[in-house]
Amino acid sequence: MTRRCIAAALAAASTLALPAAADPAWQAFLDVAAVLQSPRCLACHVADDAPLQGDDGHRHVMNVKRGADGRGTPALRCTACHQAANSTVLHAPPGAPDWRMPPPGTPMAWQGLPPEALCQSLRDPARNGGRNLAALEDHLRNDAIVGWGFDPGPGRQPPARSRGDLVARFAAWRTAGAPCAATESSHAR
Repeated sequence: MTRRCIAAALAAASTLALPAAADPAWQAFLDVAAVLQSPRCLACHVADDAPLQGDDGHRHVMNVKRGADGRGTPALRCTACHQAANSTVLHAPPGAPDWRMPPPGTPMAWQGLPPEALCQSLRDPARNGGRNLAALEDHLRNDAIVGWGFDPGPGRQPPARSRGDLVARFAAWRTAGAPCAATESSHAR
């Protein structure tokens, strides 16, 4: 290839749009989405009222349901099996204080959502538990059940990223304007 051809190719390439991964804010969100769509998070962030369990995401045994407050039905509350801490027994019921699912009014269902739709859901207080993005960041940083996901007990895989990294990536996305696509212009939220 001649120098002129190489120069022309480089000039043409410099005018092309950057791929999604080249947008740091969008990449930060994609890293967050990968955690939120891991089996640990998807166990409770489901569209219907039946939680999932296991690394394979099968329906919870014993016909467990979300209930009116997200803490199970009157006959089978989540805390009947899920105690305040993990058991040391392989595959025993995991635990964290106030074990629950999101309430039915805002189930924060993420299973199968493409990243753009998950992003829109997180930015919408009507679908995210009534939180602004700073409150969501605090939830990721401090909620006991979120913390459990990164230390899920024997026989369960945690997400690929650490909790600290999740919070840092969320904060980077939020402070960049929380874009929901690689090409979306960032604006403060």
